[in-house]
Amino acid sequence: MKAVIQRVTSAAVTVEGNVVGQIGRGIMILLGVEKGDEEAQADWLAEKICALRMFSDTDGKMNLSVHDIGGALLVVSQFTLAGNCSKGRRPSFDTAAAADEGKRLYEYFVAAACRTGLPVETGIFQAHMQVSLVNDGPVTFILER
Repeated sequence: MKAVIQRVTSAAVTVEGNVVGQIGRGIMILLGVEKGDEEAQADWLAEKICALRMFSDTDGKMNLSVHDIGGALLVVSQFTLAGNCSKGRRPSFDTAAAADEGKRLYEYFVAAACRTGLPVETGIFQAHMQVSLVNDGPVTFILER
């Protein structure tokens, strides 16, 4: 399971012209599910992301978590994180989870994130989405478990 996380001042997901999820200050999460991924990985990622000190304190040091700042999460499924671009000119998605398993684990991750008590917004699994965000910093991390 892979997650690209970005510290944002705002982020939104639009599907067919309609905003389906949006947050103010918080973390934008692009989540990719691969074959063999399990619920324990989703639990670990949700806990790690919510506790990661990636927001600045009054001294400008990254000492605050999304909990500490009263922020929110926007979680978007990102199938292409499983893409392997090492050979040829077209990405291979051989390691991506099948759609039904990917959806199950994506939804499990969202539920795990909700259990942290943070406000959580989402995109729509398998939809063609437009994602807009204001990356604060910019601050971006890649997490794999």
